[in-house]
Amino acid sequence: MLDTVATAAEDPHHDQPWSELGLKPDEYQRIREILGRRPTSSELAMYSVMWSEHCSYKSSKVHLKQFGEIPQETPVGKMLAGIGENAGVLDIGQGYAVTFKVESHNHPSYVEPYQGAATGVGGIVRDILAMGARPVAVMDPLRFGPLDAADTQRVLPGIVAGVGGYGNCLGLPNIGGEAVFDPTYLGNPLVNALCVGVLRHEDLHLAKASGTGNRVVLYGARTGGDGIGGVSVLASETFDEGGPAKRPSVQVGDPFMEKLLIECTLELFAAGVVAGIQDLGGAGLSCATSELASAGDGGMHVELDLVPLRDSTLAPEEILMSESQERMMAVVEPGDLEAFLEICAKWDVEAVDIGEVTDTGRLVIDWHGERVVDVPPRSVAHDGPTYHRPFARPDEQDALQADRAERLPRPATGEELRETLLRLAGSPNLCDKSWITDQYDRYVRGNTVLSQPSDSGMVRVDEQTNLGVSVSTDCNGRFARLDPYAGAQLALAESYRNVATGGARPLAVSDCLNFGSPEDPAVMWQFAEACRGLKDACLELGIPVTGGNVSLYNQTGETAILPTPVVAVLGVVDDVTKRTPTGFRAEGEEVWLLGETREELSGSEWAHVVHGHLGGMPPQVDLAAEQRLAAFFAEGVGLLTSAHDLSDGGLGHALVESVLRDGVGATVSLDGDAFVALFSESAARAVVTVSPEDAERLASLAQSHGVPLTRIGATGGDALVVEGQFEVGLEELRQVWTVTLPAVLG
Repeated sequence: MLDTVATAAEDPHHDQPWSELGLKPDEYQRIREILGRRPTSSELAMYSVMWSEHCSYKSSKVHLKQFGEIPQETPVGKMLAGIGENAGVLDIGQGYAVTFKVESHNHPSYVEPYQGAATGVGGIVRDILAMGARPVAVMDPLRFGPLDAADTQRVLPGIVAGVGGYGNCLGLPNIGGEAVFDPTYLGNPLVNALCVGVLRHEDLHLAKASGTGNRVVLYGARTGGDGIGGVSVLASETFDEGGPAKRPSVQVGDPFMEKLLIECTLELFAAGVVAGIQDLGGAGLSCATSELASAGDGGMHVELDLVPLRDSTLAPEEILMSESQERMMAVVEPGDLEAFLEICAKWDVEAVDIGEVTDTGRLVIDWHGERVVDVPPRSVAHDGPTYHRPFARPDEQDALQADRAERLPRPATGEELRETLLRLAGSPNLCDKSWITDQYDRYVRGNTVLSQPSDSGMVRVDEQTNLGVSVSTDCNGRFARLDPYAGAQLALAESYRNVATGGARPLAVSDCLNFGSPEDPAVMWQFAEACRGLKDACLELGIPVTGGNVSLYNQTGETAILPTPVVAVLGVVDDVTKRTPTGFRAEGEEVWLLGETREELSGSEWAHVVHGHLGGMPPQVDLAAEQRLAAFFAEGVGLLTSAHDLSDGGLGHALVESVLRDGVGATVSLDGDAFVALFSESAARAVVTVSPEDAERLASLAQSHGVPLTRIGATGGDALVVEGQFEVGLEELRQVWTVTLPAVLG
C-alpha cells in the first residue's frame, strides 16, 4: 500500500525502518516534530540520505565554519563563488574564471573498485559542469594499504582502471595526483577526485530554483536501482572487520552518456535557457529537489511518476534515494522550455518536465496523483542535525611525539647511504608511478602543459594569450598523525610549493578531509586540529578555501586511517610557455639548493621504509619561508632551467627524480652530515638548476627574496654522484625506481 501524507497522518504509530536507514532516535523524533506527524516512507528516505554524515556534514560543520573567517579574495581578485556552492569559482584575469574542487568516493571504491572510482570522477565533473564551466582536467589523489597485501591487489587495479576509463572516455586529461601506501588504508582505500573547469565570468550558474512557475526539468540518464542509499549511506558508516557494515548498490557509470550530458549542458548555457541547475550526485533526487528549492524561492512541486526509469518496479522512496549517474536537474522559464528540450533532443539526451517552482515554501512530491512528500525543503537540505562531537587529545599522543625518529640507527658509510637511497627510490611511495599514470590520457584536448611526474599539473586556458592554471594535491598522513595541526599546514605548504615551482602564483585551496570515525574523540581531535591548522595557514598565506569535502568513518574495525587532509592548491600562470620544468634537462648546469635543511626525520619516508617507525614531531612549518620561495619562483621564470620541490625522501629522492627525468646525471657535494642532507624532509626547500653564466643573477634573486641558497654541484654524466660518499649509475637507478609496481601488479 502506498504510504501517503494522508495515511501518515492517520496512522501515526506505523513502524518505520529509521534505524536501518542510519537515523538516530533523536533524529527520527526531530523529523516528526518538523512535520507535526510521522514521515511517509518517501519523506523518511529523503531525510535519511540528506541527514547522513556524507550529505549533511553533521559532525564536521561546526569546525568547517571557521574557513569562513578567511577573506574571500585571491591575489588576482574576489572569488565569484565559494563555500556552499557546487564548487569554488575564481577570477584568473582576462575575463576568465576557473572552478575546481576535490571530493571523495572512498567507501564505494572499496566495495566495487572500478565503478566506485569511475563514478567518483563522474560526480566531481558534474559539480564543475553545474557551475557553468567546461571541465578541462582531472586529478586523482589515491591511498592504498601495503602494496603486497592481497586486498590492495584487488582494489588498486580496479580503482586505477575506473579513474582512467571514465576520464579517458570523457576526453579529460589526468594531469596529476598521488598514490600512497600505508597499512592503515588496508580495507579502506581513499579515492579522492579533483576536477578543474574554465568559464567566462558571465557564464557562471548557481544551484537555485527561483521564479514561481518556472519548470523543473530532469535530463540525462534514466533512474535505476543502482546506488540506492549509495555514497550517502555507505560513506556514513564504519567498515567492520568482515567488510562494509552496509552494502547498498554502488552507482554504475556511463562515461559516454556523461560526455553527451556535458556538451548538451554547455549548449544549454550558451543558449541562455537555464535559470538554475544542480547535478544529481549523492542522495540523487532527494538532494537536487531539496537543495534547489531551499536555495531559491523556497517551493517546488514535482510529479515523481514522470521520472524516466530503467526499472519500472522502483518504489517512490527508491527513486528518491537512487544515485544513478549522469543526471542533471535544471530550472527553466516556461518560454524557454521548448528550446531547452530541442537542444537535449539534438544531443540524444532524454529530458522530462517533472514539475514547477512554487512560492509555497514547501517541497511537494506526488506519485500518480497521491501526495508522498510535503516538507519544508530547508529542513531536508540545510537544517539537518549539528553535532558538537566530543574531542580530546589522545593520551598516547605525548608518547608518540616523544618517540623521535632522529634517535633511530642511521647509515654511517657511503655504501650504506647508497643502499638507503636505492631502497627509498624503489619503495612503493617513492617509486615510479607510470604503471598507474600510463593508464590515463594526460594530453587529450591539447592544452596540457605539465602533468605527472612534474611537481604540478598545468593546463592552458586561452590559446591566444597562453593564460593557464596549475594545480597540485598533497598530504603526508604520517605528519598529520604526529601533529594534525602542523600536518594539515604541511599538506598545504607542499601543494603551494609544487604549484609555485613551475612559476604559477598560488590562488586558492580546495580540500578533501579524510578521517576515521567521528564518534571517537581522538579522531575528532585530529579533525578539529587539522581544520584549525588549515584555516590559520590560509590566513597567513592570504589564500581562501573555496570548498571541498569531508569523508569520515574511514576505518576498519578499530583501526582508523592516518588522518589524511588532502589539500589542493590552484595557481594562475600568465603565460604557460614561460614556465619552469621539473628535472635536469642539460649537462653543464649548476645545481643549487634553496631553503634551510634541519635534522628533521620524524614521519619521514626513511623512518617509514627502513624502520617501519612512526613517532616524533613532523618538520617545522614556516609559511613565511614558503611565501618567499613562491615569490622567488614567480620571478625566476626564464632564469631557472629546472626546479623540483623537496618533500618525501628529501634531497636524495629529489635528485633521483631530477636525474631520471631526462637522463642527465649530476655530481653533488654536501656539507655536514651527508645523511641528514640527503634524507631530512625539512619544508620550504627546492633544488634548481641554472646556466653557469646566470649564477650571479640567481644569487641576487635569492637574496632579494630572503631565500637561503647553496651551490651543491653540477649536472652531467651518466650517474648520480655524491662526492666522498657514493655514486650510482642512472641505468641501475632507473631499474630500481621503475620495477616496483610492475613486479607486484604485472
